Amino acid sequence: MINVLFLCRHNAARSIMAEAVLNDIGSERFRAYSAGIAPTPDQRPNPTTLRVLTETGLPTEHLRSKSWSEFSHPDAPHMDLIITVCDFVAGEPCPVWPGHPASAHWDFEDPSLVTGSDDQIFSAFHHTLIALHQRLEFLVNLPLAKLERTMLQVTTRELNG
Repeated sequence: MINVLFLCRHNAARSIMAEAVLNDIGSERFRAYSAGIAPTPDQRPNPTTLRVLTETGLPTEHLRSKSWSEFSHPDAPHMDLIITVCDFVAGEPCPVWPGHPASAHWDFEDPSLVTGSDDQIFSAFHHTLIALHQRLEFLVNLPLAKLERTMLQVTTRELNG
C-alpha cells in the first residue's frame, strides 16, 4: 500500500478532494490522507467541497480539516508520497517527514476564491474535482515499476504537466 498525503493551505477544498478521489479510485494500491498548514478551526471542509463530492457519489463522512503536524510525528502513518496542491504550501518549509517520502507539487487553482453565483462557485469546485480526478487516474494507472521510491518522485512531478 502506498500512503499519499495531499497538502494545501487550509485543507478545506483541493487536498480534501484529492484524498476522497484517491481513496475511491486507488483503494487497491493507495491510501490517501490530507492536511493543511492552517486548517479550518472547526475542522470542517468547505461546504461546497462536501457538496461536490456528495453529488459525484464520493463519501464525505470521514473527511475533516486537519493540520499537517498530525502526520509529522513518529507514530503517524508512514507516507510514501507528499503532494502539495497549492502554491502557498509548496513555498513553505515543510516538516521533516518520517522516512523522507517522495514529493511533488501539482498546482490547482483554489476554487474557494471564486466569487459569483452559487452555480458559478459550484462549477469552479466541480472543475477542480474533475482536474484532480484526471491527474489521480494517471497516478493510479502507473505501472508498478514507476511506483518504486526512486521513480515515484520523478513520475509524480511529470504528471503536473
